[in-house]
Amino acid sequence: MTTVLGRPSASTTQQRVYGPTPDAQKPVMVTLKEVTKTYPNGSRGLYGVSLEVNRGDFLFITGPSGAGKSTLLKLLYGAERASSGEVIIDRVNVGELRGDRLSLIRRRIGIVFQDYKLIPSRTVSENIAFVLWAQGFTRKEIQRRLPPTLKLVGLQHKADCFPDELSGGEQQRVSLARAIVGTPPVILADEPTGNLDPDNSLQVLKILKKLNAIGATVIVTTHDEQLVQMSNQPVVQLREGRLSQSF
Repeated sequence: MTTVLGRPSASTTQQRVYGPTPDAQKPVMVTLKEVTKTYPNGSRGLYGVSLEVNRGDFLFITGPSGAGKSTLLKLLYGAERASSGEVIIDRVNVGELRGDRLSLIRRRIGIVFQDYKLIPSRTVSENIAFVLWAQGFTRKEIQRRLPPTLKLVGLQHKADCFPDELSGGEQQRVSLARAIVGTPPVILADEPTGNLDPDNSLQVLKILKKLNAIGATVIVTTHDEQLVQMSNQPVVQLREGRLSQSF
């Protein structure tokens, strides 16, 4: 039978909507409706993808390189626009946003990149605070938020270090801290453990699970099957731009 959020559909021809099992008490936070992304050269990043993720869910999206995982996340935070279909975050259609309105919705999304994207000339604290400065937070509020964020990612003792003084695992935790210091309700992590050894990968996973436990909606793309197995979280799979449920 066709699966709609884990339940049988009345029609085998209905578009599949994948995601964790629905909870009637939890509103939907992320929705993709029949999303297709075609690039100018004719290549297709996604094809007819439908997905629902409830507020407070933790979801892994797996698949090989080139399957469309990064494309999907870019559509969620507005770095790319769908060729067709709808991308909705917290009831807001991201594809319809421009300028300041797009910037406002991005403040509600924390993004963790595989290659860290830290500013080499800034310290750990300054890299984390940068996102708050950009959003207009006062100096007092920035100073209030920094210590608990550094503590959460285990980097209190590295606050005044520069990125080139850190290990790869520590740099990724700075990237994670920067993504969460503004307490966004949605966290997107694009292959966050792709450059890390198993021990550091586990540390990143533990932090993401802590954030999820206090209410954040977390979506992680990865090709690390061991990480997925350790997490015991729902999984969907992308292959050649098409989404399917994993069990």
